[in-house]
Amino acid sequence: MKTSRTHKSKDQAILISVAESIGSTLGAIAAKADAAAGAAKEALSGHNVTGSAKREGKKVVHKVRRAARSAKNSAKKSRVARTARRTIGRAKRAVSRRTRAKK
Repeated sequence: MKTSRTHKSKDQAILISVAESIGSTLGAIAAKADAAAGAAKEALSGHNVTGSAKREGKKVVHKVRRAARSAKNSAKKSRVARTARRTIGRAKRAVSRRTRAKK
């Protein structure tokens, strides 16, 4: 039993049509992905983004250093720190007096 030629060409035409549709869809998706990747790369490596990131980093570092200085100064000025310095100073003077008296 023979198959007719017309039936074969119809199936072949449908297969070709489906393959072309799938190919064009995949091509469009790949092109969009490539364009999105290029846009993201350009946006992240642009001068404005880099400059603002550096600027914000410097601001954070400045704030941290200022807070550290403030904490250090307030620790120096606290009542506990002053009394400790006074006590240490008295002890040092007493030791030096004793060493001078022995000579």
